[in-house]
Amino acid sequence: MNWAAKLIGKRFHYGWLTVAVVFLVLLAAAGTRATPSVMMVPLEHQFGWSRGTISLAISVNIALYGLMGPFAAAAMQRFGVRPTLLVALGTMAAGVALSSLMTQPWQMVLVWGVMVGGATGVAALSLSATVVTRWFTTHRGLVMGILTASSATGQLVFLPMLAAIVEHYGWRQVVWVVAAAAAVVLPLVAFLLPERPADVHLRPYGEAHDAPVAPTATRQNPLAIAFGTLAMASRTRDFWLLFFSFFICGASTNGYIGTHLIAMCGDYGMTEVQGASLLAAMGIFDLFGTTLSGWLSDRFNSRVLLFWYYGLRGLSLMYLPHAFGIDFFGLPLFAVFYGLDWIATVPPTVRLATDVYGKESAPVVFGWVVAGHQLGAAFAALGAGMLRASLGTYTVASMISGGLCLVAAVIVLRINRPAKVPEPQAI
Repeated sequence: MNWAAKLIGKRFHYGWLTVAVVFLVLLAAAGTRATPSVMMVPLEHQFGWSRGTISLAISVNIALYGLMGPFAAAAMQRFGVRPTLLVALGTMAAGVALSSLMTQPWQMVLVWGVMVGGATGVAALSLSATVVTRWFTTHRGLVMGILTASSATGQLVFLPMLAAIVEHYGWRQVVWVVAAAAAVVLPLVAFLLPERPADVHLRPYGEAHDAPVAPTATRQNPLAIAFGTLAMASRTRDFWLLFFSFFICGASTNGYIGTHLIAMCGDYGMTEVQGASLLAAMGIFDLFGTTLSGWLSDRFNSRVLLFWYYGLRGLSLMYLPHAFGIDFFGLPLFAVFYGLDWIATVPPTVRLATDVYGKESAPVVFGWVVAGHQLGAAFAALGAGMLRASLGTYTVASMISGGLCLVAAVIVLRINRPAKVPEPQAI
């Protein structure tokens, strides 16, 4: 990797190339995570599986995606970012390819739920937090916004194309395309991703030349790192406020809209390509919204930003059932409004975690917070599927999801808030 650093030169910091490589990794992982939403209806038609059964596999995938976060961050501290990512990407590509052979629901749970869910959990937000804290001292919010936006870009790039492939060639061709995309980024990680700036004789971007050198990889067991950090953080109020607000964030994004919107559009007579295109349009707006959120989190109070993000998202979800009945402007208005806010919550949440727990502990703490995000997503993926199966509509699920977001808007105002010192009373 020294040859790449020399090729780039001194005018361009290698940290930006690291961001580009990680962006592509997250892009491939985002496309992989989005794939089951395109496959839901075809699997229902071919095998007769209920939407609740398919949602179970997706919920396992989402839960493991989140639960892997703190252990992935700890493994990156112990073994390094590159080895950890190479194993995860290989597992992800193999798992997706194996799913072309599945014929039973338990096989979908094993492959898409366990293998793919665990592997994509490594190439996730905890990876972004690790890279940002290692490579950048300034512009951390902006860089975190760019990396987080890769999830939206993954939808933009993959979903319409995958939906078209499903429509014309079937779902098995889709899994081969996704497996190939995961395999393509393997050599980029192997040859272009250093562990730390010191490996290419640099300091983190924006760091003073006389600042202390960051510690190298620890010899501590990753399990000890992950659970030790959890034990420390769980004794603080801020951790639980971060955890439960992000639980609601996951329930209202990946779990509900990300999993069920295409199927919901089908209930109103729209094709899978139309539903996927709606998600892709939301991805375009989220690309701008999340990047802007990162820029804002470098300049404004993160608690206030999160209050507005959650509050506006809740209102947009309550509007969604009515959007299908409004000609022309109904769904486009939702796509713009909700898309700008999709995962704009991530940069301010990382900023708060770093402010509270410090640069070294923040990635692992944030990994546990992301676990809450994905547990919320798993809860919503399964719960919305069950509500749809029993009620025949997603309206109740939309209202519950919107209401939870309004609760989160209140919760976040208490994060990292200094305790009030009582003023001395005059005698």
